[in-house]
Amino acid sequence: MIPMSSYIPETAPFNEQQRAWLNGFFAGLTGIQESAGGSVATAMAAGLPSAEAPVEEEEDFPWHDDSLPIVDRMELAEGRPLDRKLMAAMAQLDCGSCGYVCQTYSEAIASGEEPNVSLCSPGGKETKQMIKKLLAEAGDSVKASTNGNGSATNGVATNGAAAWSRKNPYSANLIESRPLNQEGSAKDTRHVAIDLVGSGIKYEVGDALGIYPTNCIDLCTQIIDRLAADSHVKVATPQGNTKPLLEALQEDCCLKDPSDELLELLVGRTPNADAQATLNHLLAEGVPEGFDVLDVLEVAGESTITATEFIECLDPLNPRLYSIASSMKAVGDQVHLTVGKVIYEREERVRKGVASTMLADRVGTGESMRVFVQPNHGGFTVPADENAPMIMVGPGTGIAPFVAFLQERAARKSPGDNWLFFGDQHEAYDFLYESELTEYVHSGVLSRLDTAFSRDGDTKVYVQDRMRENAAELWAWLNRGAHFYVCGDATRMAADVERALLHIITQEGGMSEDEGKAYLKTMTSEKRYVRDVY
Repeated sequence: MIPMSSYIPETAPFNEQQRAWLNGFFAGLTGIQESAGGSVATAMAAGLPSAEAPVEEEEDFPWHDDSLPIVDRMELAEGRPLDRKLMAAMAQLDCGSCGYVCQTYSEAIASGEEPNVSLCSPGGKETKQMIKKLLAEAGDSVKASTNGNGSATNGVATNGAAAWSRKNPYSANLIESRPLNQEGSAKDTRHVAIDLVGSGIKYEVGDALGIYPTNCIDLCTQIIDRLAADSHVKVATPQGNTKPLLEALQEDCCLKDPSDELLELLVGRTPNADAQATLNHLLAEGVPEGFDVLDVLEVAGESTITATEFIECLDPLNPRLYSIASSMKAVGDQVHLTVGKVIYEREERVRKGVASTMLADRVGTGESMRVFVQPNHGGFTVPADENAPMIMVGPGTGIAPFVAFLQERAARKSPGDNWLFFGDQHEAYDFLYESELTEYVHSGVLSRLDTAFSRDGDTKVYVQDRMRENAAELWAWLNRGAHFYVCGDATRMAADVERALLHIITQEGGMSEDEGKAYLKTMTSEKRYVRDVY
């Protein structure tokens, strides 16, 4: 293997900052054999194309930017084929929550292989509405679908066991749901351990676990009471199952996001003019955050709809994906998760996260849930090169995959350095996995641990601030070929971290903003800058 430094001779016309940038670029390249490397290196150093076979140019997706509003994304996709317009309508996170990435989900919808258009949970209602609009405009050009479940197959079972997947989930038992926050915290974060013994399921670090949740029975009974319906009446669910109404609401129906179809039905069935006006406003402007199906029924008041009509207007209850917080090399036939319980009060009613409260409160030890493995996307896993450094940014529950990464590297005895940025509200209450991380520091598995607890001082400090404080060191790691990972909230944190990273690259590398963006784009194409955001 030719040393990367030999690609940039001392006599080459570059200053130290430019040389550092180029060495960082070449440090990410792997697999170049000595026999071929000389000619490639010579050509690249001379600014000439190598003699290797030409590579097909990658298709440009100018809308594939999660910072762009949907209106701008659709303009950028104007004139493109249906599948590309559908892609532009999605959230552009490639988060995998739909069981695909944005490109493959849009292609599956356009081909008719995936009839469920509500899977892009980060995109929410505006994505779903735009997809429906595009499909309506396309008309007969979209092939008829064959089922309501899609064709994505995720997860692998070995030793002759059946293939457990999104379509065919495994019934796994809960081992524990252990609080990670200390008494006095405003949060309730759980370490969830699930038994996979006998399933044949295998996963890799960086993968996610899909969980089919069930709705809270209290919410289901309140809806049935509001409908004045019989809980035992048989109904056809959005998945095509026939079940008693209560069971259908618990297991198959999304009660979180009221559909336009439900709002339209209620507008025509309520005799109250004020209720009609409110429902029409919700149709035009969208429902407020946290507004659920029961809220809509209460707005409609004395409307007259049957249980069957109601169910026909509901979307299917989709699985939730959680980053896996364990390595099978460390925990065997188990899978661990880090789950933040969502519960709050709004308009005198307690609102609950569907899957998080199920895992925290409604499933007991030894009780079962339906699960499947969603393989990681875009290279979100430990580097193939055991010597490559890792920089991980995971505040809050975003720490989950990095617990797995560290377990994996410890089990492999990988010599590469590991640096973790973790943040939360209070160090005394919210330092998730503190004992495990401290032990990793003492054992040398974790080379650096930088924390940011935003509520402990007069000034709020976040992980991106810690990055800026250590800019020179972080840049040095990047020049050693470090892989940079981010996991957590896409709305603010991930964008703030990327801005900080770009600032460090331009400042420490002596680059313009455009050059810094090009450097970051190169890292992305080399899978050295990878995000798992939601």
